[in-house]
Amino acid sequence: MRVAVINLVGLSESLLGPHLSGLTAFAARHGQQSYTPAFPAVTCTAQSSLTTGASPARHGIVANGWYDRESAEVRFWKQSNLLVRGEKLWDKLRREIPGFTCAKLFWWYNMYSSADFSITPRPLYPADGRKVFDIHTQPMSLRDQLKRDLGEFPFRAFWGPAAGIESSEWIASSARWVEEHHSPTLSLVYLPHLDYPLQKDGPLAPTLPEELEKIDQTASDLINFYESRGVRVLVLSEYGISSVTRPVHLNRLFREKGWLLLKNELGRETLDAGGSRAFAVADHQVAHVYVNDPSIRGEVRDMLEKTPGVDEVRTSLETWGSGIATERAGDFIAVAKPDAWFSYYFWDDDALAPDYARTLDIHRKPGYDPCELFIDPALKFPKLTIAKFLLRKKLGLRGLLEIVPLDASLVKGSHGRDHVPVSERPVLLGTRFPVATAEDVHHAILDAVMRSEAGGLGSVG
Repeated sequence: MRVAVINLVGLSESLLGPHLSGLTAFAARHGQQSYTPAFPAVTCTAQSSLTTGASPARHGIVANGWYDRESAEVRFWKQSNLLVRGEKLWDKLRREIPGFTCAKLFWWYNMYSSADFSITPRPLYPADGRKVFDIHTQPMSLRDQLKRDLGEFPFRAFWGPAAGIESSEWIASSARWVEEHHSPTLSLVYLPHLDYPLQKDGPLAPTLPEELEKIDQTASDLINFYESRGVRVLVLSEYGISSVTRPVHLNRLFREKGWLLLKNELGRETLDAGGSRAFAVADHQVAHVYVNDPSIRGEVRDMLEKTPGVDEVRTSLETWGSGIATERAGDFIAVAKPDAWFSYYFWDDDALAPDYARTLDIHRKPGYDPCELFIDPALKFPKLTIAKFLLRKKLGLRGLLEIVPLDASLVKGSHGRDHVPVSERPVLLGTRFPVATAEDVHHAILDAVMRSEAGGLGSVG
């Protein structure tokens, strides 16, 4: 028997029930557990702990992005699997099982991994400044085969104001396609839909039941498909979502202290991270604070500890010891209060916000921006604004699609804390292998594959 692991981002015990009837019935049949999330409880860190069975101290993924001290650049959402240190799940199993193959479908750090089949979102960036939505696959020929049979990946439904169920449906279809054509021993499938309404509107939103039912249908159909082919299914999540009511703008506070170096670029302000005395890289409810000037280190920590909305301040050395994680992490790691989250904003006047601030630009922003899930409510005719931009783009003209609001108070859900109520913890469904941490979930997956392979015997340490 083979195994499929479906990653339903944002799923927690509090959401199981009548609006997730298929998943709730699956949990009742096969087992349900919650576990303490990885720290930080964000996608790249959590998935790296799940795939390596190690903490960031060993795999080095301290957030969805961090400040590279050598290049003096903040880098978010990089995709090379070479960034993740340690032996991966599929490599461990390949040693134990002759003929083992793994499909890694839309899990992050999916480029240049040693998985046999992989699919990941990857736009094309021609030299003329265009951005063309696309996917990257391994083997490369898989890309054209998938697009021929399934159509183009609905990239706009994967992130941004139009994010919705269509992207998860396409990913589920790609998982069925890979199963039918290649029958991997292990399939890792990422379905992101819940992340969008939970971050945008929060876990208490009256519209959430409809969104739960959408992903329940998609996930249940995929589970039934796998089980009809004799594939054992596990369902997991990386984190739960907490209701939030207040953003914390650390970089604006650092600006008031004179610690930021700001540059005027064509009438807009940009952050010069390398020249700043101290600055924050915000990532949901966690912020890595880098102190380039050691003389203000004590002052920075004192300020963080006194800032409303900050729950605690950790150091990377205390958290992970010396090694790759501490090399990448901030000198201080600020953790937000349960109802707060960190923005990356550093400007005081919205008229001077950098050109990327109002656009969908996950790579240039020096921090994560959940406001990219919204269309600016101040726009009187947003559809007309988008249509004009698309027309200009079609004519070969450059421009900015400025539709993202700069009002961080719109965000109603966030994550990143490791100390959360049981009801907000991530879950593992489909096995009774005991788990307490993300690293334990890694071993639960190994156990499921090895037991299926050995007919109930064997495990991988």
